[in-house]
Formats: sequence, structure tokens, C-alpha cells
Amino acid sequence: MVTLWWPCLVLALLSGLETSGFPRSPLRLLGVVDGIEIYSTKISCKVTSRFAHNVVTTRAVNRADKAKEVSFDVELPKTAFITNFTLTIDGVTYPGSVKEKEVAQKQYEKAVSQGKTAGLVKASGRKLEKFTVSVNVAAGSKVIFELTYEELLKRNKGKYEMYLKVQPKQLVRHFEIDAHIFEPQGISMLDADASFITNDLLGSALTKSFSGKKGHVSFKPSLDQQRSCPTCTDSLLNGDFTIVYDVNRESPGNVQIVNGYFVHFFAPQGLPVVPKNIAFVIDVSGSMSGRKIQQTREALLKILDDMKEEDYLNFILFSTGVTTWKDHLVKATPANLEEARAFVKNIRDRSMTNINDGLLRGIEMLNKAREDHLVPERSTSILVMLTDGDANTGESRPEKIQENVRNAIRGKFPLYNLGFGNNLNYNFLESLALENHGFARRIYEDSDASLQLQGFYEEVANPLLTNVELEYPENAILDLTRNSYPHFYDGSEIVVAGRLVDRNVDNFKADVKGHGALNDLTFTEEVDMKEMDAALKEQGYIFGDYIERLWAYLTIEQLLEKRKNARGDEKENITAEALELSLKYHFVTPLTSMVVTKPEDNEDQTAIADKPGEGSQGSPVVQGVSPFSDVLSVDGDPHFIIQVPGKNDTICFNIDEKPGTVLSLIQDPVTGIAVTGQIIGEKGNNASSRTGKTYFGKLGIANAWMDFRIEVTTEKIILGNGDALSTFSWLDTVTVTQTGLSVTINRKKNMVVSFEDGISFVIVLHQVWKKHPVHQDFLGFYVVDSHRMSAQTHGLLGQFFQPFDFKVFDVRPGSDPMKPDATMVVKSHRLTVTRGSQKDYRKDASVGTKVVCWFVHNNGEGFIDGVHTDYIVPSLF
Repeated sequence: MVTLWWPCLVLALLSGLETSGFPRSPLRLLGVVDGIEIYSTKISCKVTSRFAHNVVTTRAVNRADKAKEVSFDVELPKTAFITNFTLTIDGVTYPGSVKEKEVAQKQYEKAVSQGKTAGLVKASGRKLEKFTVSVNVAAGSKVIFELTYEELLKRNKGKYEMYLKVQPKQLVRHFEIDAHIFEPQGISMLDADASFITNDLLGSALTKSFSGKKGHVSFKPSLDQQRSCPTCTDSLLNGDFTIVYDVNRESPGNVQIVNGYFVHFFAPQGLPVVPKNIAFVIDVSGSMSGRKIQQTREALLKILDDMKEEDYLNFILFSTGVTTWKDHLVKATPANLEEARAFVKNIRDRSMTNINDGLLRGIEMLNKAREDHLVPERSTSILVMLTDGDANTGESRPEKIQENVRNAIRGKFPLYNLGFGNNLNYNFLESLALENHGFARRIYEDSDASLQLQGFYEEVANPLLTNVELEYPENAILDLTRNSYPHFYDGSEIVVAGRLVDRNVDNFKADVKGHGALNDLTFTEEVDMKEMDAALKEQGYIFGDYIERLWAYLTIEQLLEKRKNARGDEKENITAEALELSLKYHFVTPLTSMVVTKPEDNEDQTAIADKPGEGSQGSPVVQGVSPFSDVLSVDGDPHFIIQVPGKNDTICFNIDEKPGTVLSLIQDPVTGIAVTGQIIGEKGNNASSRTGKTYFGKLGIANAWMDFRIEVTTEKIILGNGDALSTFSWLDTVTVTQTGLSVTINRKKNMVVSFEDGISFVIVLHQVWKKHPVHQDFLGFYVVDSHRMSAQTHGLLGQFFQPFDFKVFDVRPGSDPMKPDATMVVKSHRLTVTRGSQKDYRKDASVGTKVVCWFVHNNGEGFIDGVHTDYIVPSLF
């Protein structure tokens, strides 16, 4: 699948753009926003034999009378590899270069130390990851951004799909999506559609055609067609643009050879479906309660409707223990399916998460069904697990669970893992599945979660062959990609590539062997090289050496998968091989980075683009808290402590809100860093009550540009890097590092979060006696370094990162003889404040250090900007 996001040039001060209520200038009507005009954007996609080569080019001019910052954003498929990026300003081109990640990082860190950096950042959604770069453009100057990336389109449910996310944010004078497709097998169908435009407008802006081996799609909306209304200046181009196609299947396979490299596509049709024996291992722990368990029930009921009578099935439910629908697999007869529906409708959530025992019971059931001849000889077994969390009872060590499952399955059937939501160790689920010939899939917590589950089942519902082996002439092939698969599923495709020993062979033969529903099958594909050469001459307009690059792409992809479960020397060898190919073919992979040197205020600045997905975890170390003098913090009830630089004095205030409220502590639109905190109450204090003491029980730290987030509770710490999640407890002592970030957990004490830009936070864990009738564990949050946060930072703490002045006078006795009152003038407000003290718990969470401060009453009114309710947000992230 190809996934493109319309490249959008986003101005640095989007919030300052005029609204439709203001007079419209001629420039605005032509798509000029804040002086920047995007006058051309083109997405050029060339697909040759499923291998897509995509070039995204955006051209802009600064029509303002001063320099402006412009950002270039492209969202591309997670499975794609960036291969090139160039930035051209007034005819001078600044190219990107792919380097080993460690080499690129040293170059980047050197630039950081000189204060000269502006980073290429990344982010992930369901299918996408984001490429972003920004640059200052002088008045009157033109800039061209060009990004190239490649990927192999995977066939899914009988078609190849190019999915383009379109969101330009302004009118563009010349906009075009141009896709050329060349398939030697011939194109059998080609279609395109846009969700954001009516069929009438689409018809005049869209052309699509295919004949024989060539297909073409063009989408060129005029300025008027882009407008959301006839007189509007905003664009209606905001949604999905999709291209789908498939190829002719006159024979089960197709082999293509170019310049000494070959690719073999195999996708037979018309075979009877092999009966399947499927065990569903379902997590019913307490965290599955509510919508998750309801959506799981809905999906399972729909899956039961699609089961064939030749299939066998069972349900294994795990929480603290394991329960099953039946003691053994049963045939999917109408009566059994009706009974299964009744069972599914009554699935309820329970307590803990015992992944190990649930999987082992499912494996045992499938093995026993085969050994006792309860299932047909010519059937295939499949194990599917759905979970939304990490193992926390029974055997909970990931490496031990992997060992147990590996020893129980012994390669006999695949395991597919479905991870529901974000609060789980997805890397573990993926490693577990890959090691057992399956794959992992994340199910996103959304309204369509049940459809996602059904969509997965449809992919594996119809196995046509098992134990598929693709064989080639002995001693004639080098560097072969994976050529053995446990299943071929209807609607999919197996792809194998390799290198020929003799580039001048006259013919080539490939055999595919597999077990079908009725008998064993062998498919033979023979290639006449002269006929092949003549056929491929037709594709002159498509980029060259595509099969060699396809082979390199597929080899790297498979090496990275193998690397996830490799150890020791094997892992080192796999890493070296994947790195060598990544550098040779200029692919940005998890082992490489692209470095771009670009001009900024007459100086070169270095930016770095990484492939998301592989954060490195360091070895456990003990790290203390850095002693900074000027600290902003919130701890206790919750007490906000603002130590004012240069004043040798401190100001405090409390926020009185009900439990469950989430408050914005820090929000910086420039660095992308945001911190929020959720309030908890004392035991028995309900969510509608403001009586009793309150604390922070949960904190969220996110960096939008790094697509990184940390959720901290009094029980665990969840690190999210794109789609990859890691979960730790307060019993761990560990340091996790990745580019630009370090997170250290000090067992039962605190954790330190440091961004290399000069931003450091400390979170203190306060633990109380578990049986205390009133109090419960809570968190404290301390900002120990904020000098790299921008002047635009806001939030209950963030607004005080910049210097401010205040005066205190007229000190007088207060209602408490030990706590005098005074008058404070701050931010043009005249306030009555009281002298008191709070505690700094960074060094000792139980005793703390006394901090004397001036206390501002009424939720900090007059001291904070606005009122405290302005800082209430709907959720942590």
C-alpha cells in the first residue's frame, strides 16, 4: 500500500491568519497566506511491478517584505523508505545524504552544541509517519522542497491501494497528483476516488485510464474547484484520495528479470479453501471493560457469521485464570455457531492479565486436535490472540513467555497477535508473532475497532495453500529473499526476489509447491529471456533498475524483522548486512538517518531525519537529580511553587478542582512539548466533590514533533514512541535513551525526563501506607531546566518560564500570627498574599526541604494569566 499525505506548507504563525470576516485581498484569493504563496505542488507516483517510486515537490515564494519561516510536511507510509530530499532556495540546491545512524547523530549533536539546529521531526498515526522540515525564506525568494521515497505495494483483499491524505491548508495555483502504473501482467482494474469533493467536481478534475500493461491517474483541480465555496479563500481539499488496482492473473505466478535481478509474484486463484482450525485467545482482564469488550463481542459475532462449516473453532478467555468455551475444538456447524454466539454475547471482563497461560491453553488445544485426529488431515491451524495490556499475573516475563510459546508451537502453525490500544508492549507482541510465523497488528481504540478486528480476520479467513515453498534452479541464484511461507491466503500475494549468478541466461524456471485443500500442488513458471526483454522495453518512461531496488527493499525489510528476535553474533551480522544495503541504496531505515544541511541566517544548520520505530533501551543505571536553583514545581495538594530567578524569593498558589480534572501545566507550540496532570482525591472522595485534599495521580508528557509521549501513574510508566510502546513499573531502575531524549527511572523514588535541547523534568513518587483509610499515592512534578523552552510557552507552570517582576510591601499581621499578610503587585494586579511555606521533595520524597514563599489565594487569581479554569483540558494527550 502506498500512503501519501498531501505536502502542506504550514506557516509558523497560523493562528495569526485573517478569518473570512476580514476584507480579502487579491493575494489571499490566489492562495497567499501571511505572505507565502504555494504556487505549485505535485505528487508524482511511478509504479513498476508493485514497486512505487514517489516524488513530492512543493514550490513556494515569499511575497512578504520580510523573511518568513516555512515548513514542509509529508506523511508517508510506515512501510516506505525515504531515499532522497533536496531543498532549493533561489536556485541553490541543498541535498540530503543517508548516513549510518551513529555517524549522523554525531554530526547532529555537533550542530546542537553550536546552537545551530532545526530538526526534521517524525510522527506516526495508524498508517503514516511524518516528514517535516522548516526553513527561513527571505523576502521575494523562492523555495522548492522535493522528497523521494519508495516502497513495495502489498496486495490486500485482492487489490493494491494507493492512499493519499490531502490537506493543503490553502489554495494552490498548480496542484497535481500524477500516477503512472506499469504492470507486465496487464492491469485488470483501476479506479480512483476522493472523499472531499463531489462527483460533479471530481469528474472534471480527475482522469483515469488503463489499457494493457499501463494505467494512469491524474487529479488537477483548478483554483475554483479547490475553494470550499465560490467566494471562499479556504480549500476544500481535506480528506482521502485513493487509487486501487489489480493485475491479470492468467497464470498463478509471474517472474520478471532485469539487469541480473529477478522478482517472482505468486497469487493463484480459483483454488478451494483449506479448512482452518482456529483458536481465539481473548483477553478479558479488567482493562478490557466498557467499549473494548463490547467491540470485541461485536467483531467475534461478525466473524462467526463468516465461518465455514468445514472450519473448527474454540474460544479461550484469560484474565487471572483461563476459561474455555469447549474442552476441545468443535466443528462450525449451524448449531455450534448458534451456541458460540450465545457464549460470545456473555463474555465479561474480569481481573488480571495472564497471557502465558492463555496462549499455552490455545496451543495445547490445537496440538491435541491434530494429534487426536479431531480435525481433517488437510486442514490448517491458526492461533489468534487479542490483548490490551501487558502480562501482570502468572508468568509475566516477556522473554520467558516467548520461550514457552516457541517450545509449545514448534513451528507447526502461525500466531497472530492483535494489540488493542496503546497501553501494551507492542514490541513484545510483534516479536512473539514474528518468531512463530505470524504478525502483529495494532487495533486502535476508536469507533471502528470492531471493523479493524473483522478486517484482520478477512485477511486470514481463506487459506488456499499451506507449507508453500518457492524453488529456483540450484546454484543459479544468490541472495534470495524469504521463499518459504506457512500459508497463502486468498487475496494476498507472495513476493520473492534474488540475484542471478549468470546474467546472460536464456531461460529461467521457478517451481512453487504447496498443500491444497484436496491435494499437493506444484506450479511451474518458465521465462524466455528474449520475450521478457521485448516486453520490458515498453516501460521506458518508468524508472530503471526497479527490480534491483525492489530486491534491496524486500531484503532490508526481512532482515529488520529477523533482527527483532536475533541475539549476539547473529544480530550483529544481520545488522551489518541491513546497514550495508541501506547505505548502498540510499534508504532511510531504522539503522540510518538522512542528514540535511540547510542555510539559516547566513549559517549552515544541520537537520536529521530518522525512520521511526526503534528506540534503544540502555542498561540499568542509577541517576541522581540535577541541583538547579530556580525550579518551578507542583506537588502535594497540589501546591504550585514558582522560584523566581534573580529575586531570591518564591511565590506559591494552590489549584482547587475536583478529582478527574486534567490541567495544562506546560504547552510550548515551538518545541512541541506539552505536560498535563490529572487530579485525584482522597480515598472515598467522589469525582463531583471539591472537599478534602487533592493531588496529581497521573501525568502526561508529550513531544508532538518527536511523536513521543510518557504517561506516568503511581503504578507504572508507559513510554510511547509512535506506535511502539514500552511499559515499566516503579520497581524498575532503568534508563531509556533515543535521539534527543533520555528517561531515567529510579526505583520507588523518581524519574528524570531530559530532552537534549536543555529541558529537564523530575517526577517524584509519593507512596503512603496502602491500608491508610484516607491517603493514597500521588506524584510531584518539577521543572529543573527550561532554558530551551520558547517564549510562547504557556500553562499553569509554563507561563512563568520567562522573566517577570513583582513587588511585595505593606507586610502586616495576618489571621495566623505566624503567617503575615502583605500586598503584592504583579502583572498589573494588586493582590493580598500570605507568607507561608511549602516542601520541595526532590531529594527526599518523605521529608522534603522547606521552601518559604508568598502564597497567592483564590486559585492564583491575579497571578496566573486568566482564571484557573482556562487551563482545564479534556484529556492527558
